[in-house]
Amino acid sequence: MIVRLRSLLTQWTAVVPVVAVVLLAFTWGRDLPAAIVALVTLVLAGAVLAAVHHAEVIAHRVGEPFGSLVLAVAVTIIEVALIVTLMVDGGPKSSTLARDTVFAAVMITCNGIVGLCLLVASLRHGLAVFNAEGTGAALATVATLATLSLVFPTFTTSKPGPEFSTVQLTFAALASLVLYGLFVTTQTVRHRDYFLPITRLGEVIDVDEHADAPSARAAGISLGLLALALVGVVGLAKGVSPTIESGVEAAGMPQSVVGVIIALLVLLPETIAAVRSARRDRVQTSLNLALGSAMASIGLTIPAVALASVWLSGPLVLGLSSTHMVLLALTVVVSSLTVVPGRATPLQGGVHLVVFAAYLELAVTP
Repeated sequence: MIVRLRSLLTQWTAVVPVVAVVLLAFTWGRDLPAAIVALVTLVLAGAVLAAVHHAEVIAHRVGEPFGSLVLAVAVTIIEVALIVTLMVDGGPKSSTLARDTVFAAVMITCNGIVGLCLLVASLRHGLAVFNAEGTGAALATVATLATLSLVFPTFTTSKPGPEFSTVQLTFAALASLVLYGLFVTTQTVRHRDYFLPITRLGEVIDVDEHADAPSARAAGISLGLLALALVGVVGLAKGVSPTIESGVEAAGMPQSVVGVIIALLVLLPETIAAVRSARRDRVQTSLNLALGSAMASIGLTIPAVALASVWLSGPLVLGLSSTHMVLLALTVVVSSLTVVPGRATPLQGGVHLVVFAAYLELAVTP
């Protein structure tokens, strides 16, 4: 019976990504009636769950930290494509979309996902343990990238408004790529053990003893289906974005809320995967996913929009408001205090979640 259910689950996760891409082909660029929007939303949710399943198959095959890196980079690449597409189609009102979406991704990952995973792991296992060296390196990179790309534009004077000049934007893009490349090299080559889960005694867990690793063929199929699922997730999210924008406008909320909703949709697969790892007491894997996603979101989005700005006619606003800069500073301070001990209680998880709730509240009612 268990084998049959597992087989049905595998078939379901193989069919949904294909259905999502087919539905995307039929709905792309069209005004959707309410019934179709409901169908798209249902398939979108299924594609998210399918993406999580295939990401876990790949992660099990290649091991950590490569598995979490695959999901983080895959999601971010397609997120970047979505942002650039919406900026091209959106006109002047989309000038802040890249900033809003990237900052939302930072808040969601560093506070929402991290806080939820620490809370789940500490409640389930008594204490959430992780490698402070690897997590600290990831946090330092995220903080530097966020400051260079999202804080400095508010204070530069070469161009009016919270914008970079061409030279400054080029530097920020190159710095983002260099820092992200250095981190990936550190994570996967030189100091891979810093990013592996650890036991209560601090011993590195380099092998998953719960199940045999899938074959190379199964992992390859999952990689292809993961790509399809992510294309479906982001493409269908774009399809329902006009409905989201209309709802946000009708509710009298700021346009920046659209960026928050997009980031929430796109990061849903990573959120589910991270919480599952936390339940299995693999908190380091959860943190790899969260901070790796924040880093990839900045490190890949800023160079992409910098390149896209060559043909985009409108302004590219990257500088954060004073309220968001305070939230970013609070996030860096709280995250540093969480990371230093290498272990966390439900209190730390709750603190991160309260900061995330404050961000959501201020996004809706600035």
